Amino acid sequence: MSILERISLAAIVPVVVADSAQEGAAIADALASGGLPVAEVTFRTPAARAAIARIAERGDILLGAGTVTTSKQVDDAVAAGAQYIVSPGTSRAVIERALEHGVPVLPGAVTASEIQTVLELGLSTVKFFPAQTSGGAAAIRALAAPFGDVTFLPTGGVGPANLADYLAIPQVVAVGGSWMLPASAIARGAWSEVTAATGEAVALAARLRPRSAGADTAAARVAR
Repeated sequence: MSILERISLAAIVPVVVADSAQEGAAIADALASGGLPVAEVTFRTPAARAAIARIAERGDILLGAGTVTTSKQVDDAVAAGAQYIVSPGTSRAVIERALEHGVPVLPGAVTASEIQTVLELGLSTVKFFPAQTSGGAAAIRALAAPFGDVTFLPTGGVGPANLADYLAIPQVVAVGGSWMLPASAIARGAWSEVTAATGEAVALAARLRPRSAGADTAAARVAR
């Protein structure tokens, strides 16, 4: 099964901001304990590479690097053990470097022009970011009409209140979000709270998109 198919079956990609390798490892443990062994560790802090490397040692986390904006960050992420790359925008340099490494890359795209650029570079899955302020589920449905073979990973403003809107769209491979990672719980090291919040998120996604329905459809789309 490909990385993108595994992302699709997970339905949710937790967006992780770690201030240290130790914190990243603790977050990954809480996510896995909650039934979601997936993490997109963002390059929003200097600890990103170290956190990715620490989490990669586990071997059981579907591990990506997010907020990747330069080819050097691609190199650092892959060297640390990232299995896929996520970028907030459409960068030819980032896409080409990721492809050179042979790892999947999900570039950010919210306009028809950006999607066409992504398609020209040989990709068909994009990160729709920032999702809510870029038109939300309605915008994805509109873009999916002319771009029927494109799949989307909406991130930014996605949470329990609107999760159903996104997961109901066949072209949505999964959603990215951090609502299962409460900042206050992480600051206090209350990992049981993170695990509980993760379990709730997993259960909600399972109710909204049963594997026998939307999840299999989305997985089939990215497998093509």
